[in-house]
Amino acid sequence: MPLDAPTRILAVRHGETAWNRETRIQGNTDIGLNDIGLAQARRVAEALRDDAVNAVYSSDLLRARQTAEAICASTGAPLQLNADLRERAFGAFEGLTWAEIADRFPTESQRWRNRDLSFAAEGGGEALPEFFARCIGAVRQIAKAHPGQTVVIVAHGGVMDCLYRAATRLALDAPRSWTLGNATINRLLCTPEGLGLIGWNDDAHLVDMSLDEI
Repeated sequence: MPLDAPTRILAVRHGETAWNRETRIQGNTDIGLNDIGLAQARRVAEALRDDAVNAVYSSDLLRARQTAEAICASTGAPLQLNADLRERAFGAFEGLTWAEIADRFPTESQRWRNRDLSFAAEGGGEALPEFFARCIGAVRQIAKAHPGQTVVIVAHGGVMDCLYRAATRLALDAPRSWTLGNATINRLLCTPEGLGLIGWNDDAHLVDMSLDEI
């Protein structure tokens, strides 16, 4: 296989957590999936069963790892954990709802919502350029290791946002106008020229989920 052969990337956001439902910022806090998230993980795993996946890479945070483990069980592909695929670190914001952040940190909250590139939450938060370089650098290294193959990358909403921006050449401080659903499938191609977008936020495998599954 030529070393410059394109790598097919199936990027999956982790399933739902209780903090997702409560609009709490998770960041690097290690939260597991709720019952809905576990059901979503099973569904996305079934959807990827026939995709001839060569490897699964996941953030090492529990919510992503649980989703990735379901995909590995379905596809038979090996799992590799990569801390560079973690969500953006939000320091003092982590564990708070959007409303609580606005109440406790009004100036910082506005800078965050405006996608101020120099903003990093106090207590170890990451600025957007730093976060983008970390996670996109990891994805490029993964793709480089799998020319001509298909890999699944399981990560977080912020990582998916960076992938979309990298693939569409959209600025980091541009407003977001696309959906980032839990356990949806986002399809990209990585070539020597960079990332390209094939399909986004595929949730066909989730639309008829029954209460029995949850």
